Amino acid sequence: MLQRDYIKRLLIMGLFVVLLGGWLLHIRLHPISANFYGYVPFICGILGAFVVTLMFCFKSTTPYAYIINGMLVIIGVITMADFSIDHLPPQVTLPALIFNTLFPDILILGVVFFVGKALFELNMMRSWDDKARAGRYLRYPNTGWWLVHLVGMSVIYYLGTKL
Repeated sequence: MLQRDYIKRLLIMGLFVVLLGGWLLHIRLHPISANFYGYVPFICGILGAFVVTLMFCFKSTTPYAYIINGMLVIIGVITMADFSIDHLPPQVTLPALIFNTLFPDILILGVVFFVGKALFELNMMRSWDDKARAGRYLRYPNTGWWLVHLVGMSVIYYLGTKL
């Protein structure tokens, strides 16, 4: 087995474990039968843990897995940030914002995003001697493209909840 394939398998296993753990944790904390909003993370967890990780196994479906993974991360970040804002701790201090909100969970989604990004880059490179991806920062597949989507989807989510 080539080193590249070994690293790819380790990243896929890592992505699966983090996604499955987050999904199971969320089901334990928020059973879908208790609240309607539990269905979105339930479905996103299934998509992420099982469908996206399977799609990352094949080079032909890697770009789709990369996009779905990134969009699921954005949905998670937006909804958890909204939940945290709606349920702020009584004393709003920096330690309270870090430890008494969903900020640590949002950071875990950052791991999911960057492992997906690493899998995408690993699958799309031709050789180990390739230069790092360059080009316009705000264009696909660069990280700035995701920043634009995070901001845009956050604005749409905010307007949707306020109007």
